[in-house]
Amino acid sequence: MRMRIISGIFKGRLINVPQSKEIRPTTDRVRETLFNLLNNRIDFDDIDVLDFYSGSGSLGLECISRGAKHVTFIERNFQIYKNLIENIKSLDVENQCKVVKSEAIDYSKRLPEKKYDLILADPPFFKEDVYDVVKNLKANNYLKEEGMIVIERSIQTKAADILNFGVEPFKIVGDACLYEIHP
Repeated sequence: MRMRIISGIFKGRLINVPQSKEIRPTTDRVRETLFNLLNNRIDFDDIDVLDFYSGSGSLGLECISRGAKHVTFIERNFQIYKNLIENIKSLDVENQCKVVKSEAIDYSKRLPEKKYDLILADPPFFKEDVYDVVKNLKANNYLKEEGMIVIERSIQTKAADILNFGVEPFKIVGDACLYEIHP
C-alpha cells in the first residue's frame, strides 16, 4: 500500500506502508483534517517533532514536508522500522530524521535529548500504554513551553481516553478522535 504526502515540498510524493497487523495508517482524510487544524495552531517552520508509534512515518514526514527542522521517529517493530528508513531515504531527508527502534513506553521513560515543539502519537487504537507514555512525557519535560502533544485514538476508547488524558477530543473524524495535550 502507498500513501501520499498531503502538502508542502513533498506534496503528492508517495511513501510505502508495510502490510502488517501492527500498523493502522492514518487515513488521508484524518491526516488532512489534523494538519489543517495544526496549521492554525503552530508554525511548522524549524520545529522539532517527536513521532511515537511512527509506522510508515506519514505524520512525521508530513511535518518535514511543511517545514519542520527535525523529526525523531519511535518505532518498535523491525520490519516497519526498516520500511520507515526506506521512506525517509526515498525523500532524501536522512539529515532531518532520527529513527529509534524502541517501545514507546521505554523511550518516554528516558530523559529527553532535547525538548520538542510537537509530539505526535498514533498508537494502535486499543493499545493503552499511550496513557503512561503521555504521563512520562510530561514528567520528563519533553515539551517546549509552547509545545503540544497530539494523539489519535478510536471513538471506541473515547471514555477511557478522556479519563486518562483529562481532555475531550478537539476533533472527531470518522472513527478517529484527536486529542491535544499541553505541558
